[in-house]
Amino acid sequence: MEMLIMNDYPEIASPTRTQAILNRYHLSAKKSLGQNFLTDLNILKKIVEAADLTRNDNVIEIGPGIGGLTEQLAKAANRVLGFEIDQNLLPVLAETLAPYDNVEIVNQDILKANLPEIVESKFKANHPLKVVANLPYYITTTNCDGLIG
Repeated sequence: MEMLIMNDYPEIASPTRTQAILNRYHLSAKKSLGQNFLTDLNILKKIVEAADLTRNDNVIEIGPGIGGLTEQLAKAANRVLGFEIDQNLLPVLAETLAPYDNVEIVNQDILKANLPEIVESKFKANHPLKVVANLPYYITTTNCDGLIG
C-alpha cells in the first residue's frame, strides 16, 4: 500500500480526502462507537480555537478517528496524545498523521485508562494539559468521575 504524501493531498478533514481515506481502507462510521468523521474544516478550526491552544500546550484527544481534528491540534499544540478505541483505525492514523512528530496514538478506551499514570509518563509537567474531543454522544452519558486525578 503506497503512502499518501501530505503535499499531494488536502487536509485530512476535507470532504475529498476523508472520502478517499474511507474508500482506501474500506471504512464506514461505527454507530456502536458513536463515530463520525467531520469534513468541515471550519468546525474543526473552531474547536481548536475554543480550546485556546498554544504551542506550549499538551493535548489529550478522545477518539481521533481518521485524524481530522488531530491534524489541526498537532498544528496548534506542543504534543497530542490521542486515545482511539477502534483498532481498525490505527493503520489509518499511522499513515494520515505520519507527517506530525508531535502526535502519539494509544489504542485504549479513555474511560478505562489510568490517566494520571499516562499523563505523568507521556507529558512534561511544565506544559499545560488540555482535553479536546469531538465526543461520541454515548461517552457523555457515562460516569467520568475521577477520569483525571
